[in-house]
Amino acid sequence: MRSKTRRAALAALCAGVLTFAACGGGGDSEDSGGDTTITWWHNSNNEPGKGYYEQVAEDFEADHPGVTIEISAMAHEDMVDKLAAAFQSGDIPDVYMERGGGELGDHVEAGMVRDISDDAAEEIEKIGGSVAGWQVDGQTYALPFSLGVVGFWYNTELFEEAGITEPPATVAEWNDAVDKLKDAGIEPVSVGAGDGWPSAHYWYYAALRQCSEDALSSALTDLDFSDPCFVAAGETVEEILGMEPFNSGFLATKAQEGATSASGLLATGKVAMEMQGHWEPGVMQGLTDDGKGLGDKTGWFPFPEVEGGSGDPAAALGGGDAWAVSEEAPDVAVDFVKYLLSDEVQVGFAENSMGLPTNSAASGSVADPALAGLLEFRDQAPFVQLYFDTALGESVGGALNAEIGLLFAGEASPQDVVDAVQEAADEEQ
Repeated sequence: MRSKTRRAALAALCAGVLTFAACGGGGDSEDSGGDTTITWWHNSNNEPGKGYYEQVAEDFEADHPGVTIEISAMAHEDMVDKLAAAFQSGDIPDVYMERGGGELGDHVEAGMVRDISDDAAEEIEKIGGSVAGWQVDGQTYALPFSLGVVGFWYNTELFEEAGITEPPATVAEWNDAVDKLKDAGIEPVSVGAGDGWPSAHYWYYAALRQCSEDALSSALTDLDFSDPCFVAAGETVEEILGMEPFNSGFLATKAQEGATSASGLLATGKVAMEMQGHWEPGVMQGLTDDGKGLGDKTGWFPFPEVEGGSGDPAAALGGGDAWAVSEEAPDVAVDFVKYLLSDEVQVGFAENSMGLPTNSAASGSVADPALAGLLEFRDQAPFVQLYFDTALGESVGGALNAEIGLLFAGEASPQDVVDAVQEAADEEQ
């Protein structure tokens, strides 16, 4: 890889595996005359999350006279793009979301992220093993506030209408469910392939089902994707594509923005299911007029088993979001991040169905029944594989996602996907 620091970031993640054993701004900040502005970027741009975070900021300001929190709430894809541009320019918000893995290693290597190991020692101890994904060389650079897994969210009423009595447990059963939904005149699945990463998740999960944990760990550590299971993962995706399960125009569909996005189609009953992360209930709430999303029609099941695959069908794909502080941010920004991980704020985070909290004090406050079930699945999984693009970093992960996009468009083969990621990995070493 490009540096020892980058390799250490991946090693700290145990080759991209998360465990759950426990549990910029300098240019934007002002510190004169006793007044300080903290710039904060997040992706809770729908209610109730947007309003909740505004209240959190107001409460912090009330307890810290002279401090102003300047919030930028944006759609997830917009935030990712703007953060990438911010890191390139060096004009980083004071508090922002870090996804860990190779991406964090790059940011640490560039000297843009503050080491909060000492200042947040109490919070780090409370979060426990989950913080490992945001450590480099034993030092902590961000505090994870939500750790979740990806799976299929579905409309229980539409499943019942199609005669599907149990969530599918294997790919063959999933294919059968797709057929039943089509026969009932229901569009089976939405995917925001226009944004890239939602379609990439299909390949990630297929690899997780086709490859053993050892094969995954070895590939992500050594950047060697020669194991035949990775080609098999692409073949599984081809099988899924062959069922033609996705919404009309899926290659251009956005992931989460508006009623015609993949999440919007599920939220408004236009499709029966969508593979998404733990954030989906909160996203759907912001895309329906009544603010309830699917409400009591919400169901969830994990990515099905691939018969004949070497992967553990109970293993999960996922990751988390963590609050990081830019190197040039004012010291009080660290206090704000610690407050965001407090019992009070994490309980509210859980009650508003904004994600799966890392503070154990909030575990019992997850209000959404589907999210509560997902939390149980996460904690029982033998391991949670970090999103491949996050684990691999921008260059290698970006090449992988781009080729998966071509696979979805019928312009690349399973072997092409492996060749593309291997070529990018070879260039990185």
